[in-house]
Amino acid sequence: MAHKAGFVNIIGNPNVGKSTLMNALVGEKLSIITSKAQTTRHRIMGIVNGIDFQIIYSDTPGIIKPHYKLHESMMKFIETALIDADIILLVTEVNDKIKDIEILKKIEKLNIPILVLINKIDLSDQQTIEEQIKLWKSRLKKADVIPISALEKFNIKKVFDKIIEKLPENPPFFPKDELTDKSQRFFVSEIIREKILLNYSKEIPYPIEVVVDEFKEDKNLIRIKAYIYVARDSQKAIIIGHKGNAIKKFGTEARIDIEDFIEKKVYLELSVKVNKDWRNKESQLKRFGYIN
Repeated sequence: MAHKAGFVNIIGNPNVGKSTLMNALVGEKLSIITSKAQTTRHRIMGIVNGIDFQIIYSDTPGIIKPHYKLHESMMKFIETALIDADIILLVTEVNDKIKDIEILKKIEKLNIPILVLINKIDLSDQQTIEEQIKLWKSRLKKADVIPISALEKFNIKKVFDKIIEKLPENPPFFPKDELTDKSQRFFVSEIIREKILLNYSKEIPYPIEVVVDEFKEDKNLIRIKAYIYVARDSQKAIIIGHKGNAIKKFGTEARIDIEDFIEKKVYLELSVKVNKDWRNKESQLKRFGYIN
């Protein structure tokens, strides 16, 4: 039997459920999920292996109009995802419209399989869903349109079967025991950032970045030191909270999730630093992994 392998890249607007879909398809929590836009900043790969196939899923940031160099870097991840894809999963939801028409035009010109996945159908009615299916079939005539609920895992098996059907014949691109292209340090920083996003109002999360500075593994304990970078002194005070109560709260939540992820006891030390306008500094974006 021939071996199939390829890159299946997930794109769409913010908050349409791309990361939830990615985690459902991979079977592991690789992308952090919150109700806030721009939660995903990096391109994250998740690898699913079978005896005769390898699927490399790629979660990408939501399509936005760039306001900072950070946003420009995030949109370049999407451009790259369009270039190296073997299959595109365009995730939308009922009443959602792709704001960047140029992205749609580029998708239309691609000579690869495209699956339009209408997500969150559990929150809609049948008539509206059918109207959306008809709309997308007329908009992208070559695409397969599948209604799904990533959260409820409805039709996820159907999406997987369609991917296997469309996947090209290739040898594996990665060793068969690999789950992702990202390091443990990356996922630790993402878990910490997720807890900050979940614990604070929208004025805080967007200008933050988390960097793991130390990752020391002893026999029974992993010692992690991470820095949280914010844009203003006022944000630093809010992140820390009165007598350090706020940072202790989300730090404890992060530590528990990190221990579950690494499957080992963790000592987590968090510090907050101010790095003004880091989102527009190329040197800082390189340091934080947004630019090669």
